Amino acid sequence: MISVKEKVDHSMQFLQEVWAELRKVVWPSWAETRAATIVVVVLVVFVSLFLGLVDFTLSQIVERLLAPRLS
Repeated sequence: MISVKEKVDHSMQFLQEVWAELRKVVWPSWAETRAATIVVVVLVVFVSLFLGLVDFTLSQIVERLLAPRLS
């Protein structure tokens, strides 16, 4: 069984390793972050509009195909 001291030691070692790895990370600048965010938002809007149009078109086709049979 692992003692409390060993658990604390392992936890401290883990946190030290995490901190060391975080120092190696190359963080993006604010300009890069802003540019990437704009790209993501534009793509989400575009894909949403496209899927909405496809959904509307397919629902109209299905509705027209089934309408004569329902009445």
